[in-house]
Amino acid sequence: MSPTIYTIILSSLATGTIITMTSHHWLLAWVGLEMNTLAIIPIISTMHHPRSTEAATKYFLTQAAASALILFSSMTNAWSSGSWDVTQTLTSPSHILLTMALAMKLGLAPVHFWLPEVIQGSTMTTAFIITTWQKLAPMSLIFMTMNNLSTTIFLLMGLLSSLIGGWGGLNQTQTRKIMAYSSIAHLGWMATVSSIMTNILIMNLLIYLVMTTSVFFSIIISKSKTIQDTASTWTLSPTLTIIMMLSLLSLGGLPPLTGFVPKWLVMEELILQGFNFMATMMALSSLLSLFFYLRLAYTTTLTLSPNTTQTKFKWRFYPNTSAVLLSMPATVSIFLLPLTPLIIL
Repeated sequence: MSPTIYTIILSSLATGTIITMTSHHWLLAWVGLEMNTLAIIPIISTMHHPRSTEAATKYFLTQAAASALILFSSMTNAWSSGSWDVTQTLTSPSHILLTMALAMKLGLAPVHFWLPEVIQGSTMTTAFIITTWQKLAPMSLIFMTMNNLSTTIFLLMGLLSSLIGGWGGLNQTQTRKIMAYSSIAHLGWMATVSSIMTNILIMNLLIYLVMTTSVFFSIIISKSKTIQDTASTWTLSPTLTIIMMLSLLSLGGLPPLTGFVPKWLVMEELILQGFNFMATMMALSSLLSLFFYLRLAYTTTLTLSPNTTQTKFKWRFYPNTSAVLLSMPATVSIFLLPLTPLIIL
């Protein structure tokens, strides 16, 4: 793809998200989501391969269905209340339709099946865009309409997502699919807290974006497509292996690192609201996710893959991706825990 076309597509992607985030009219919000979907389709199908075509088709069908549900929800609401305002109170069938549509847009369980498949069929850079930037527009709609959405459905979907995100990732060997299930699990934590305290939702989203950026850039620079590939990362750059390990452990939510902050605050809020069983189940589900993060960290840093002496190691070519892009997210995803009191205040 030529740089000019790529720039136009990326700017359309950004414009679509910004339109959705800043709109107060349901039609404008829908237009922004459609622009977003139509801009990412050519990016997914840049590789001329049946797998990427399949991924683009799956992405288009699910996102189109979700957008149609959002439009239908807003139309039925406008029909009964006469208002197209996003922040206005929704009628009963409309808010259930909207909840399911936004869950499908994000990839929350039980409508998550498209996410791992689409990410596996894309390039690493496209997978990075889908797991980070593409979450902003639906999350902003959740933030604006949370008072009207069903709290029970969101709590149940959040718990289910964190459990499925943990279970689904256990048996994976492809780094992209692991990151897809990691995304589902993290979105589950966000969905759980969204109906209780939106401030923690925003903080959780920002920290998730930074940590995922850090891990994805590490994977892109080391060109690790499978778990076995990560075992030879040390031949490329010993520093990168340490950064990658810490970023993965941070995604897992281990205490000295940044990833512990959102889990800690979500658990605290759930217990304050009296959802003790929910908090216990969420904590247990994070152990499932921690297992595959630890497995990746182990193969990256603590072990050598079982290779023969004839195995060719990775050539130390000059990296195509600038490591400067990795430095900031990696630092934030490792060292932010001491700033938690400032974030809370």
